[in-house]
Amino acid sequence: MTDHAHAHPHTAAQEHDHPRGLRGFLHEIFVPHTHDVADSIDDAARANRAGIRAVKVSLVLMLATTLAQAAIVVVSGSIALLADTVHNLSDALTAVPLWIAFVLTRRRPTRTYPNGLGRAEDLAGLAIVATIALSAVVAAWQAIDRLIDPQPISHLGWVMAAGIVGFAGNEAVAIYRIRVGRRIGSAALVADGVHARTDGFTSLAVVLGGLGVMLGFPLADPIVGLLIAALIVALLVGTLRSVGRRLLDGVDPQLTLRAEEALSHVPEIERVDRLRLRWSGHRLQGDAVVACAGRTAADVDRVRTAVQREAREHLPHLDTFIVEVAPSASPRDPTA
Repeated sequence: MTDHAHAHPHTAAQEHDHPRGLRGFLHEIFVPHTHDVADSIDDAARANRAGIRAVKVSLVLMLATTLAQAAIVVVSGSIALLADTVHNLSDALTAVPLWIAFVLTRRRPTRTYPNGLGRAEDLAGLAIVATIALSAVVAAWQAIDRLIDPQPISHLGWVMAAGIVGFAGNEAVAIYRIRVGRRIGSAALVADGVHARTDGFTSLAVVLGGLGVMLGFPLADPIVGLLIAALIVALLVGTLRSVGRRLLDGVDPQLTLRAEEALSHVPEIERVDRLRLRWSGHRLQGDAVVACAGRTAADVDRVRTAVQREAREHLPHLDTFIVEVAPSASPRDPTA
């Protein structure tokens, strides 16, 4: 129907071109998307309230899990459990900048900040990245120190029990954060959920370290601590990529495909000269320049309204979508 639509053919399979099998399973666990949810919250105020509620609940759960593990660290001396506890504490504290960011996004635009303060959420994502990096350094340093100067570990049963508690608490928080983050379109909240999920797996690794010590391999505990540090670094890379893309105004190509599909549903459009999307926190903003031949002012308004309606139906996190309708005889420069 339009030159633009024909230039970008796609199928449902192409729109969901993600890894499959075991790789796809691991990809979904560690790199969940923020836009592919049927029950997305499309109202900005409701989305903001849901984000703040998720931060509050997960903060309480993570602090409770961390305190339970810290008590066992004191009596057991397990370096693997200490590394896991430090990481759990960092995971709990990442909720604080997110909370502040969600509060700031409530503020209305001003002359100084005409686009609002949605970017505060992306900056909070940077704080999450820094916290993850710090926890990796601490975990690695403690593990190396225990390798150089081994210390006996007591209460192995309690240590392994604490690992199981850590996994349960972290996975509960991860599921909640990721689910809400996907519903409201928050990359920072989803990344924080993945952070918690990895914490859960490293808590299970503490159990493996305890089993190694019980089987007569005392170095298993600090070795597991090093593995935890390596997993944190792996998580750091994925989180930095996600947050960095938002800060650089990048969007998932699938979102652009959805916007293109939205415009293809307006038959009056003969050509799309420009189509852009960007995130501001957990809300989308966009604009398009489309061409229609020989249209009256009333027709132009009708096309503009139809484009905006279709865009909102296809992009549930969309706040604003500015549409310019140009004559089809004079193509607009997309870089103009």
